[in-house]
Amino acid sequence: MTQFKDKSAKHADNINSGLFTYPVLMAADILLYKADLVPVGEDQRQHLELTRDIAERFNNIYGNTFVIPEGYTEKSSARVMGLQSPESKMSKSSAIENDSIFLNDDADTILKKFKKSVTDSENVVRFDRENKPGISNLMLIYQSITGKTIEEIEKEFEGKGYGDFKTKVAESVIEELKPLHEKYKELIENPDYLESIYKKGAEKARVISRKTLKEVYEKIGLVW
Repeated sequence: MTQFKDKSAKHADNINSGLFTYPVLMAADILLYKADLVPVGEDQRQHLELTRDIAERFNNIYGNTFVIPEGYTEKSSARVMGLQSPESKMSKSSAIENDSIFLNDDADTILKKFKKSVTDSENVVRFDRENKPGISNLMLIYQSITGKTIEEIEKEFEGKGYGDFKTKVAESVIEELKPLHEKYKELIENPDYLESIYKKGAEKARVISRKTLKEVYEKIGLVW
């Protein structure tokens, strides 16, 4: 798996079983609930293909059991790159400071990270993945939130510098995350209600998954 190879190379002192078994665990999460459509980024497509291979092989041997899932990928935000390393995918495990935006980052932190994002010396908002990876990444982030085309974004910031553009991108992200931040604050201040939600969710998931698991056990001849 590509991700295993990449992360093994980056973290040679921490190649653990969790990293090794992650693709199979992801496949189990999907197949247990017989999902037919799975939202994935470009970096997860290989894992989804593995999931489909496992489902197809099991169905061919033991009869129709698993749904063969399809992937859904939003084109403009399929692979968001790092703010400090625009040649690499934005990752929560990145050791590079200010490289990633986290969902619980406050407005000031988000603005600061975008203002420090890597661009180039041209100071022209123009899409060019090869020669302008930093600014192109910011344009794709802005596009995914506003729904504007690349051409519209280039026209909107024609004659304006990177400072104006970075601020605008940051503001759009802050506004997009605002409802999530408000809901998070509401939930985190009501632990009893939060606990009731995840307990109900866990029970609902358990009912669905046990039904699938029972079916699998019976088909391969294991005692349930």
